[in-house]
Amino acid sequence: MTKIADEEFKSTGLSTSYAFLLMTVNEKSGIQPMEISQQMMLTPSTVTRLIDKLENKKYLRREYEGKQVKVFPTEKSLVIDKKLRDNWLNLFKKYSDILGENVSVDLTVGISKAVEKMESSI
Repeated sequence: MTKIADEEFKSTGLSTSYAFLLMTVNEKSGIQPMEISQQMMLTPSTVTRLIDKLENKKYLRREYEGKQVKVFPTEKSLVIDKKLRDNWLNLFKKYSDILGENVSVDLTVGISKAVEKMESSI
């Protein structure tokens, strides 16, 4: 799955993790890194490292409100958003071709439910 995903997002110049993080921030501007960490099931330190690199590449910007950090997309991130979402859809189609559409839908729904359950237990 990772190999197929990396190949699909290659055209953006971003790895899969960076692409998913950008889509997350584009969808919820002002999101906090801890929420990104929970949604992506990554450690907070990994999310910080990813945000640092995307900020250096001018895809994201951080704003500080007291002790809270919020992450916002830049224009560059918003411009690439349609391409990222198209790649996400193509990725789904590719693994649907391999697994079958029903299994792929069940897998996607199952992962979403697992993430929700994990988030509610934190």
